[in-house]
Amino acid sequence: MLHLNLFIFGCGHHRAAWRHPDSAVERLGDIGYYEQLAQTAERGKLDAIFFADGQSTDNLPDGPRWFLEPLTALAAISRATQRIGLISTVSSTFYTPFHAARMVASLDHISKGRIGWNVVTSMFDSEARNHGFDAMPGHDWRYTRAEEFVDVALRLWDSWRDDAPQLDRQGAYVSPESVRAIDHQGEHFRVDGPLTIPRPPQGHPVLFQAGASEQGRDLAARRAEAIYAVAYDLAAAQDYYRDIKRRVREAGRTDPVPIMPGLVAYVGSTQDEARAKQRALDELLPAQDALRQLGMYVGQDCTAWELDAPVPALPPLEAFTGPKGRYATVLRIIQTEQPTVRQLLGRLAAGGGHCTMVGTPEQIADEMERWLLNEGADGFNLMPPALPGGIDDFVDQVVPVLQRRGLFRKDYETDTLRGHLGLPRPASPGS
Repeated sequence: MLHLNLFIFGCGHHRAAWRHPDSAVERLGDIGYYEQLAQTAERGKLDAIFFADGQSTDNLPDGPRWFLEPLTALAAISRATQRIGLISTVSSTFYTPFHAARMVASLDHISKGRIGWNVVTSMFDSEARNHGFDAMPGHDWRYTRAEEFVDVALRLWDSWRDDAPQLDRQGAYVSPESVRAIDHQGEHFRVDGPLTIPRPPQGHPVLFQAGASEQGRDLAARRAEAIYAVAYDLAAAQDYYRDIKRRVREAGRTDPVPIMPGLVAYVGSTQDEARAKQRALDELLPAQDALRQLGMYVGQDCTAWELDAPVPALPPLEAFTGPKGRYATVLRIIQTEQPTVRQLLGRLAAGGGHCTMVGTPEQIADEMERWLLNEGADGFNLMPPALPGGIDDFVDQVVPVLQRRGLFRKDYETDTLRGHLGLPRPASPGS
């Protein structure tokens, strides 16, 4: 069975989606907009919705990026939904583990066990300068901190046993021996504990990760309970999938650890209709905006590149010092398709190189099934190019095809995100 998440991002994942006359750009500060998207995803029986997060913003005339803080938004969305999972990015570089563990545990209680946290190390110097750094700390430092961050958060959630609250009005609120300090003193954090809130309903909210570098893959294989990935095509997806599953086995783990590449889908009653939807968004994208976005991915100024010439030579992956996952995807597109600069911009306009499927519901279901059955994916992180229309199309047209084929649930069988993903609940300490 496939796992499906809805990745909610502004007006959609196409950089020009906000320019479309049907976009919801006027509603980006309205929590009702996000609640309605989550309700649509829940109607489609998706595992979860997901919010990424950024700690800086630039090129604002190009279009919206971040608006509502996602953990805050999820608190409201949890009250407008019943069973769908709710996932937010948390930066291990800028948060502290006590702060993050407390907020995420609170959301797990509010939602009755539907929270996941996607741990990232963050990327850009502009983000770092909003948090007291002159520049982004080095890669090794960030991943060492992330490892300790995750360890401390898990120990804080375990600082209360499940049976700690006694609620005895004539006696104790908690049994004294069931709540313990963690007394952590590490390289990056000192945390006494215990947490100020009882153990979350899921024991541990589900840990997502999206490691692409060697250290990222290693952290994902040892710690993550589900993984988001970037895969341009099935071959790239298989390379990543097999590598991560091997690392998971070598780490001595037996949990499923589902892997979900991003998926940008244009759905139409015919392939021509689907391509027309794609073209309508591509034509709204100003070239200079797209060149600036490309520059973020390849770590250099692209604004003077000739649009109808071949893409200039780029450094090999091992020489690139920025985020490697997206850069590797750009290199693969160039190698496979040999596009002009203009063609590359169109390919990256929605989702930045994630898998793109354009076609009828049956054609898209065919390709999703091919990835599922050939070690390319355990599911997908849906990245609609335009919202709300893109998720409406997918839920109303593609999901029924997947359900008829027995590839996706027809109704929820559990009430927690762990349950949707087939993950066990961690045992209570001392149990």
